Amino acid sequence: MTAKLLAYHQPRLEGIVTVPGDKSISHRAVMFGAIAKGKTTVTGFLHGEDCLSTIDCFRKLGVDIFVDGTNVEINSPGMDGWQEPKEVLYTGNSGTTTRLMLGILAGTNFHSVMTGDASIGKRPMDRVTKPLRQMGALISGREGGKYTPLAIQGTSLKAIDYTMPVASAQVKSAILLAGLKAEGTTIVREKEISRDHTERMLKQFGANIEVKDGVISIEGGQELYGTHIDVPGDISSAAFFLVAGAIVQNSEVVLKNVGINPTRAGIIEVMEQMGANLTINQEKTEAAEPTATITVRTSYLKGTTIEGEIIPRLIDEIPIIALLATQAEGTTIIRDAEELKVKETDRIAAVVTELEKLGADITATDDGMIINGPTSLKGAKLNTYGDHRIGMMAAIASLITDSPVEIDDADCIAVSYPTFFEHLDSLIK
Repeated sequence: MTAKLLAYHQPRLEGIVTVPGDKSISHRAVMFGAIAKGKTTVTGFLHGEDCLSTIDCFRKLGVDIFVDGTNVEINSPGMDGWQEPKEVLYTGNSGTTTRLMLGILAGTNFHSVMTGDASIGKRPMDRVTKPLRQMGALISGREGGKYTPLAIQGTSLKAIDYTMPVASAQVKSAILLAGLKAEGTTIVREKEISRDHTERMLKQFGANIEVKDGVISIEGGQELYGTHIDVPGDISSAAFFLVAGAIVQNSEVVLKNVGINPTRAGIIEVMEQMGANLTINQEKTEAAEPTATITVRTSYLKGTTIEGEIIPRLIDEIPIIALLATQAEGTTIIRDAEELKVKETDRIAAVVTELEKLGADITATDDGMIINGPTSLKGAKLNTYGDHRIGMMAAIASLITDSPVEIDDADCIAVSYPTFFEHLDSLIK
């Protein structure tokens, strides 16, 4: 852990940033490329610790993966040509890797063991293991398979018709990936639509998958074939600079090649609702994922209520939205966000605790938080809890505090945004 003192003395921000590749899409590009037969090429890959954990797992399965910065080449014989891993598959801090790998490994013909870091060891995996067991998966682990380490004995699977109890792209994706190897047609029903990168990308790899009115169907026994994936910029990373541009005085920030998939773009809707000065120029693209150049300028903001169906579309952005709300006129209420409690840390408790240290008027609720603004923020020593999004929220907060902010663990930010401080420093004028 490397502590970092942030003393920006209330600067203005101006410049252009191209944010790193989307983390969710980078994970899936490697996973699907490993499942597929032949060569897959990936451009715009996020060279962050989480995504490198995914690559490491597939290399242990015998898949040939070559990495050159943000370019990745995957040569795979397909799942039937994978080798039983001689070592434990280590997923680091990545919930996406851990949960999606469960769905993939369940239908193999070998045994594997998977574990992650201390944070992953506290995150619930039974939301994935329960539906996979309904398909016939053989998974064991701590507390009946609720927590890592998890042992997976690959076996023959049968399709299920599953209604999602909570909106979770990770759970949905794990079931669909298991469905590729299952006998019959696997159906997943969503009450609230979660991010749909898996469905979009499976089509790019040639899968026969049907998506209609929140019902996703995939036939078992399909083969995927190598293709090219161009990864757009991660809107969850862009969110930190969108908020910075809105709350720092006399600022104008341009963010290029940002993915604006409708199932992920809730942050844009909320910022516009709060009065943020945003200009969005959508780019023409042949790819499966829409992108845009977004310009944000210093804004007069007003409080709002964030709840219901929009929550899954901005769940990862709530920490930085909470900071945004401290600078808005009036009250902002965030509801229906219980999912924050089972992220890298309990993000409801973490966000409220750390913003309170800065002088924010913020209160935790069972499923979110209430923030009154605007408030002037002061410097303080902040904890990241080893959570990259709490770390970046703290860094953006330091731009508007009256004195320096110290964060206890700057290294954790490398999980999703290795060049974060380099990009931040380039904007400061």
